[in-house]
Amino acid sequence: MWDSETESLGGREYGNGAHVSAKHGVKTDGFEQRGQSWYVATDVPSDFLVQISEFNFHLHKYPLISRCGRLSRIIYETHEGDLNKINLDDLPGGPESFELAAKFCYGIAVDLTAANISGLRCAAEYLEMTEDLEEGNLIFKTEAFLSYVVLSSWRDSIIVLKSCEKLSPWAENLQIVRRCSESIAWKACVNPKGIRWNYTGRPSKVSSPSWNDLKDSSPSRAIQVPPDWWFEDVSILRIDHFVRVITAIKVKGMRFELIGASIMQYASKWIPGLIKDGGGEAMLDDLSNGNISRESNGSSSGSGSGSWKGGLHLIVAGKEEPEAIKAKDQRMIIESLISIIPPQKDSVSCSFLLRLLRMANKLKVAPALVTELEKRVGMQFEQATLSDLLIPSYSKSDTTYDVDLVQRLLEHFLVQEQTECVSSPSRSYMEKNMFEESQRGGASSAKMRVARLVDSYLTEIARDRNLSLTKFHVLAEALPESARTCDDGLYRAIDSYLKAHPALSEHERKRLCRVMDCQKLSIDACMHAAQNERLPLRVVVQVLFSEQVKISNAIANNTLKDNTAVESQFQPMVSTRKTLLEGTPQSFQEGWSSAKKDINTLKFELETVKSKYVELQNDMETLQRQFDKIVAKPKQHSSSAWTSGWKKLSRLAKMNNMDSHDDGSDQPVAEQTRKTPRRWRNSIS
Repeated sequence: MWDSETESLGGREYGNGAHVSAKHGVKTDGFEQRGQSWYVATDVPSDFLVQISEFNFHLHKYPLISRCGRLSRIIYETHEGDLNKINLDDLPGGPESFELAAKFCYGIAVDLTAANISGLRCAAEYLEMTEDLEEGNLIFKTEAFLSYVVLSSWRDSIIVLKSCEKLSPWAENLQIVRRCSESIAWKACVNPKGIRWNYTGRPSKVSSPSWNDLKDSSPSRAIQVPPDWWFEDVSILRIDHFVRVITAIKVKGMRFELIGASIMQYASKWIPGLIKDGGGEAMLDDLSNGNISRESNGSSSGSGSGSWKGGLHLIVAGKEEPEAIKAKDQRMIIESLISIIPPQKDSVSCSFLLRLLRMANKLKVAPALVTELEKRVGMQFEQATLSDLLIPSYSKSDTTYDVDLVQRLLEHFLVQEQTECVSSPSRSYMEKNMFEESQRGGASSAKMRVARLVDSYLTEIARDRNLSLTKFHVLAEALPESARTCDDGLYRAIDSYLKAHPALSEHERKRLCRVMDCQKLSIDACMHAAQNERLPLRVVVQVLFSEQVKISNAIANNTLKDNTAVESQFQPMVSTRKTLLEGTPQSFQEGWSSAKKDINTLKFELETVKSKYVELQNDMETLQRQFDKIVAKPKQHSSSAWTSGWKKLSRLAKMNNMDSHDDGSDQPVAEQTRKTPRRWRNSIS
């Protein structure tokens, strides 16, 4: 895309190449390669050796120093006399870029392409090939090619930015990365209706569009371009360059849904563990409404080289496959992606966020970024699925799944719901009421979906024998009571936990069942609970009683409705009961009599259940008293003979005191009469 129709796989020629006049004094027909050494095809013997890595270049001093300020300075300022050898291992672009620069110094035409321009530009800067040495030097020519050719082409901008990965920090300092990123961002945000398009990956007979083309004069020939056409091309970039492009696209006002979809595309390509069962395309079906291209953008060959099918990968195919990415690199990719996800809700799917969270916990991503990702999941927690919530525990926890993580996600969801309710914008009275009603309706529906999801999650993790009762209880009670209109899912989870933990005590089973409201169970759940031997007896009785109450209430409501309807219909017409019965059809009277019989039968059954309940309570109290007696008897037998002896002595002493009291009933009066004067004297003295 965005390329001129004269492009080829090898790149574009810049006129007739970067050609210079032969004022170097050495006539040559070109360079010859012999193994890992390069020689100039000339009769003049070489007097200067340049070593770069394992390659040797046998050259001449004068052509080099006439155009390379760095080499000129090194040769003339050396203290070793006549220097005839130099090592340039730190030259950006390596031996390939130096070969082109050396050819330029010898006046050999050099073809500038998108594949070699970035390395050659950095090498020219390294060698100081400026205009001070000669007009039209290599820095000027490469800079002109970048500005006027590369940046006007979508494909060339992608290729140059990809080639800058091995040129740090030179490419950054020379603003090549910034300029290519902004060029890509501008072209990605432009309205595709303004250009004549031919989608990439087509046969070679279909030419690529020209960036400078105007609107197609024949609208019937226009091809509909999906809004995600740029995803695949951008996804081949290294993560730091991808972040630069996405940041520039954000600044230019791209829709956040498309930005989020491009991030998901990139993650599915560079994080293999993010997609299960090789289902990269299955996940990408959820990215946007349109189909996302699985082919690379590019142009067809104008020189018979074939079509550009996945073309960017043909030129910049990395030696490292995504599957071979190390854990450290994956951690850096995840941290970078978390930092550029748009803040708007639904910019990416909840399923993608949860899978990203799973990988973040596995790879030990920075805690601050993990917390931020958890908050993002909480914003759209109602969209999650059970399979995405079953995140293994990568910490030292004994449980199979990370229950604490789901608990935190649920807390973030509740905080977000509360925040949305509180921070409603100021409106008029009517609009505010309508807004609050819609907010309550949306929040309640979201909470109901989350409640069903949590109940399914509890049912799944209840089979884990290492799951503590406290964790189960806290997660089950995290949602408010209004979130669950039916507790069948919660009952299934409780039953699964009781089945997996048969050693629970009676108190623990009662505590577990308290999270369930028996009045919210369906008829099927009540029938199952009535026959469930794992439930405490008290819970079974509550289930039966609540079911009877619901049946009686339903019958009473129906009866009241029928009576109200009949009275409202016939009361203006009849005034006495006799005329009412006469005006009532016979079939209605028969149905009413049968309904009354059913009501009486149900009342009798309800009274029977109540009496049985009272009998069970009496039996339980009797058993409790018998149990208390049995427990108290061993305590009586365990008392020692010494204690019993003291008890006997105390009883005898009490009896003697009583006898003495009876025999000397007059003695206390005499004593009082004698002692009274003495107390008086003592008080006087």
